[in-house]
Amino acid sequence: MDIHNILKKLPHRYPILLVDRVLEIEKGKRIKALKNVTINEPFFMGHFPNRPVMPGVLMLEALAQASALLAFDAGDAELDPRAVYYFVGIDGARFKRPVEPGDQLILDVTLDRARGGIYKFKAQALVDGELAVEAELMCTMRIVEG
Repeated sequence: MDIHNILKKLPHRYPILLVDRVLEIEKGKRIKALKNVTINEPFFMGHFPNRPVMPGVLMLEALAQASALLAFDAGDAELDPRAVYYFVGIDGARFKRPVEPGDQLILDVTLDRARGGIYKFKAQALVDGELAVEAELMCTMRIVEG
């Protein structure tokens, strides 16, 4: 899935869109996506000026966006443009290595369960095959009017 298809499915836009490409997707099971981390990301100006490191919360957000793409792809119906994807929980988040400009963050997310409109995912992000962050994410989709 290229950036054009991602933009059709996710409501996020620059500077918060954090998925550049979907590499693999198994409908309703697993997604593998990537985020190219570049020095021109706006957060690097302040995090940190002398040693730029991608904020952990943005790595979790990238995993959540990949999770949303997996959840949206699992549905058989056309995606409602009013659908918004929200975090409802983050468990066991662990940060294993810094992510710096020039890194390619590989987002690997597996759907653990979907029940009552709540989705639970096992998520990890790797750089050069080395674990950077892992967490269990719980999310839900809601229709937002307006």
